[in-house]
Amino acid sequence: MTKPGRKSAGRVKSAPSERRRAATVERQVKNELANLPLEARIGAAIKRRRLEANLTLSDLSTGAGLSSAMLSRIENGMATASLDALERIAGAVGVNLSDLFRESESRQGSAQLVRKTEQMEVVRVGTKYGHTYRLLSYDRGPRKLFEPFFIEMDKKSESYPRFAHPGTEFIYMLQGRMEYRFGDQTYLIEPGDAFTFSGNVTHGPERLLDERIRFLAIIIYAE
Repeated sequence: MTKPGRKSAGRVKSAPSERRRAATVERQVKNELANLPLEARIGAAIKRRRLEANLTLSDLSTGAGLSSAMLSRIENGMATASLDALERIAGAVGVNLSDLFRESESRQGSAQLVRKTEQMEVVRVGTKYGHTYRLLSYDRGPRKLFEPFFIEMDKKSESYPRFAHPGTEFIYMLQGRMEYRFGDQTYLIEPGDAFTFSGNVTHGPERLLDERIRFLAIIIYAE
């Protein structure tokens, strides 16, 4: 029998103590994730959502239209997915794309600073032509309001894709000169020039006049 005033040696820890321990572990996990590249954080968010939905990789493969091998690489931060693929994955696990991005955020608040090392290289139509796209912002809330990209191209590309999409596009030329096709017209764009146009009209680079081209492109979607 335990003497009065003495605690039992086998007494279970109090609930507040367990909650503090759980909160500490959660903070440690968040800190570890914050030091990972953006692709790895998004991959971890996808895997967490998939497991919460009790889906296997095979189930997610069917729902998202991607191979199980590719999904495994994305979940482990070993492959970069296009925005279209991420949207399909998010839909298959029952969330919005913005939910995945919010879960991958290392900082919370109404302001967002995306370091150069955190800017995600994404796959778009021009990728197969040797163009590089970096997404400069990725927390868009429940609706996609805009997409800002840093784009690099070089004259090694012998052909250039044409685009047509909803919204308005804004281009600001940083380096090099290029002729840009918009509908049946061609515009010369030089460093410092700003070009704004309707995204639903077929458009895209026509000819690069310098070896290296770098510009900002922002697609603004109507609310």
